[in-house]
Amino acid sequence: MEIVENRALLLKVRDADRITNVIPKSKIIASHQDHHEVLVHWGLEEARVLKNLGVKDTPSPILKDYEWKGIYKPFDHQKTTASFLTMHRKAFCFNEQGTGKTGSVIWAADYLMKIGVIKRVLVICPLSIMDSAWRADLFKFAMHRKVDVAYGARDKRKTIIYSDAEFVIINYDGVEIIADDIEKAGFDLIVIDEANAYKNPQTRRWKILARLITQKTWLWMLTGTPAAQSPVDAYGLARLVSPEKVPKFMGAFRDQVMYKVSNFRWVPKPNAENVVHAALQPAIRFTKQQCLDLPDMTYVTRDVPLTAQQQKYYDLMRKEMLVHAGGEAITTINAAANLNKLLQLSGGAVYSDTGEIVEFDASNRLKVLREVIDEASHKVLIFVPYRHAIDIVSEELRKDYTVDLIHGGISAGKRTEIFDRFQTSENPKILVIQPQAASHGVTLHAADTIVYWSPVMSVETYLQANARVHRAGQKNKTTVFHLQGSQVERKLYRMLQDKVDVHTRITDLYGELLS
Repeated sequence: MEIVENRALLLKVRDADRITNVIPKSKIIASHQDHHEVLVHWGLEEARVLKNLGVKDTPSPILKDYEWKGIYKPFDHQKTTASFLTMHRKAFCFNEQGTGKTGSVIWAADYLMKIGVIKRVLVICPLSIMDSAWRADLFKFAMHRKVDVAYGARDKRKTIIYSDAEFVIINYDGVEIIADDIEKAGFDLIVIDEANAYKNPQTRRWKILARLITQKTWLWMLTGTPAAQSPVDAYGLARLVSPEKVPKFMGAFRDQVMYKVSNFRWVPKPNAENVVHAALQPAIRFTKQQCLDLPDMTYVTRDVPLTAQQQKYYDLMRKEMLVHAGGEAITTINAAANLNKLLQLSGGAVYSDTGEIVEFDASNRLKVLREVIDEASHKVLIFVPYRHAIDIVSEELRKDYTVDLIHGGISAGKRTEIFDRFQTSENPKILVIQPQAASHGVTLHAADTIVYWSPVMSVETYLQANARVHRAGQKNKTTVFHLQGSQVERKLYRMLQDKVDVHTRITDLYGELLS
């Protein structure tokens, strides 16, 4: 295949009639049977027809027709991903976490809108990334499009669903609340982010989504870790995108990929990986290692609402500080202590003046942390600044993952043993660590994902902690996740990324929080 003057595709095929009989005559620019050549107009429909006829590597005209709008220019792998998506009505994008899947999807959808193939997009994603990832990225890459988030009371969601917003973002559970309205509102493209949430076809969540997908619906499902827990997990995803590639019943698919060794135990068959790969098609995947054009370190924010209990006491604590500030001169020491209290509460455990530990419901944050872990292809390093919060996090994660932990109470010899195990063994997958305990001289590049449970207050500690992963010997690009749910956390993360010395700004920051 040859691209001619950026407007046509020159095909050299044995059976030219096969092309000319399928492509409308108005789209055939020229053909030469003896030379086995056909010159075809390069449009999306023609490109998709050629692909379906088996013409390999048929490019999408997005590569010539699109302006790639936005404040950032796409990387090569993002252009390739967007091109792939526009060529497939239903498809998977398995690009690893941190490779810019969201941007690729937005550009592809915007192109389809531009040429009139689709009019509206419904993005279904975790609550934590509706604003921080999707709305923010739509502003960066498609600021000319109208975007809204369908969240809140039922009537509010309905109003947004029926509005003129071209991109509507909704969380998984929100779909069930207004499923009938979504069905009537007319979305041409449905995008599912972190698609593993739909791996089980027996759930109500899956059945509602399946009802919303028609033969004409475009459906793109995104996840960096397809079928990571079990080969059987591929079944629910395949039934949505390519049902013809899997049996009608899940039990039959399970028998294809698993051996039953006891009443309660199944193990994957040797060919399970190949069966899963064939079922989860069409698909595209870029790993961070493959994306040589990516920045060395990518920063991602996950908004995590405080639980009702946390919010109540956060507001009470802030009011109490406001009262004290009204009648007293606030010293740096007092301001730092008060900020620490707000940070501790946001993370789930506060140390009282008498040294007692008061725990708060941090279930929202734990849920989002699990989402990040499940999307990670390699090991994960979780920085938790406060001692008791380390126990909360590690105890919860040990229910489902292999976890080690390090804090100031772990001896030097024991730390060395844990670090070595993390670097050289398959397990643990996760290391929960107090950043001050490993901010210098330790190599932990077995991980390529860093998660901050809550922010630290030192720029040096923050930069040095990140350097444990991002250093010589790291084979993958690194992604740093910031979990934030309170005003104090948002401000601190912003200061840390701007490399502002927090300690010199403590009293100013304290004043901003109380204003």
